[in-house]
Amino acid sequence: MSRTLIVVDNLDDWAPFYPSEQVMSFKNYLDGGHFGSNERVRIINLCKSYRYLGDGYYCSLLAEARGHHVIPSVQVLNDVGKRALYQLQLEDLSQALERSFADHDKTGQLRVMSYFGTSPEPACRELVRKLFELLPCPVLEIELRHRRAWEVMSLKPVSPRDLDDDAQTAFAEALDRFSRQVWRGARKRKRYRFDLAILANPEEKLPPSDGAALKNFIRAGRELGIDVELIKARDYPRLTEFDALFIRETTAIDHHTYRFARKAAAEGLVVIDDPDSILRCTNKVYLADLFRTRKVPAPRTHILHKGSGRLVEKLETDFGYPMVLKIPDGSFSRGVVKVHDSAELKASLKDLFRNSALLLVQEFFYTDFDWRIGIFNHKPLYACRYYMVKNHWQIYRHGAARTSSGDFDTLPTFEVPRDVLRSALAATQPIGDGLYGVDIKEKDGKGYVIEVNDNPNIDRGVEDAYLGTELYRLIMGEFLRRMEERGM
Repeated sequence: MSRTLIVVDNLDDWAPFYPSEQVMSFKNYLDGGHFGSNERVRIINLCKSYRYLGDGYYCSLLAEARGHHVIPSVQVLNDVGKRALYQLQLEDLSQALERSFADHDKTGQLRVMSYFGTSPEPACRELVRKLFELLPCPVLEIELRHRRAWEVMSLKPVSPRDLDDDAQTAFAEALDRFSRQVWRGARKRKRYRFDLAILANPEEKLPPSDGAALKNFIRAGRELGIDVELIKARDYPRLTEFDALFIRETTAIDHHTYRFARKAAAEGLVVIDDPDSILRCTNKVYLADLFRTRKVPAPRTHILHKGSGRLVEKLETDFGYPMVLKIPDGSFSRGVVKVHDSAELKASLKDLFRNSALLLVQEFFYTDFDWRIGIFNHKPLYACRYYMVKNHWQIYRHGAARTSSGDFDTLPTFEVPRDVLRSALAATQPIGDGLYGVDIKEKDGKGYVIEVNDNPNIDRGVEDAYLGTELYRLIMGEFLRRMEERGM
């Protein structure tokens, strides 16, 4: 469990707001005798001035020296004070600026206030959210000007003391949302030993876990003394409030899920999927080379380069038809094409090479189902047989209007053929100790690994059909073990 504290210059500065025992003066924080050596502490630095070598600056500096998670950090304070530094981070904001102020008067300057990445003005919300992800600061005044396009002219941290009544109300509401722990004193609540965040996207069409499974994770965690909370992409700045992160959203490298994983790992949280597993599993080129060097049984696979000569002829000689082409970072059967002749091969290569300099070609052999073996911390956790869609060669078939999937069976792991389990463990051993779903085709009694998923499906009534609620307890129990091991 962690503590969230608000540091102000003097306790009188907090007079306009709701009293809280979690507010302390900078002098008390400077004395430093309030914290245990292994205690996780989050500091919200609301000192009046963040100028270099002032109280606010030293508050953030001391917090970092003490291993406390602080907002704003010293780096943010340095960056917002120098336009040349923060402009480097704002290059990706141009589209958000244009969307936010497309209909706004383009003469003169525009002033926007950000309260923990939120704004009372609907048109400004995308901008302040993105800016807060880049430069987390409690209250920020943003000056904008339109030249050929809208651009940020200045950023100025603002003290809550300098806000008028309406702005102070907006600030207090934003603080309430940003750090729910600050206001807990007003109601009784069960105390939990640890805080765990589950990153999920309720709008995702094919999420790794459905809503019912997420509720089971929350219930299992709380039974073990873990306070589990669902968070979304917009909650990135709150990540350090938690002791662990469980990603239940489809992962990708150029995606916020990877940024969440990297930040969580850097802050010392227990994190699944960890960034190394995401990096390794989301790219089939890496997996293909890993399987080859580690002698993991897998279908015959070659890596194709866009600049290779006489590629069609070579593939026809080496593989014959049909063969399977794959983009490196596809998921849920997307970016996977079976080709039956030279014309299909040429067209598919041209299409797929538009998005990637490398592709994979794999020998094709049909099976009625693929095994999915869930591995967690180097141990088999669950086993499913995913059957191909009727009259199709894949588990998923993506149509213009809907996505179809085949049937399934869920079995105890002791009923899985030994060679299939052996192949699954061999595939995940060099990747890490996270939660993986290994897809395997069984042929002539041997298991051939198709791929390893760092973010495997766990849906109610499917992967948990044999273990039931015990599956969720086992996963939450491993989180608990790791948090206890780290002395959180």
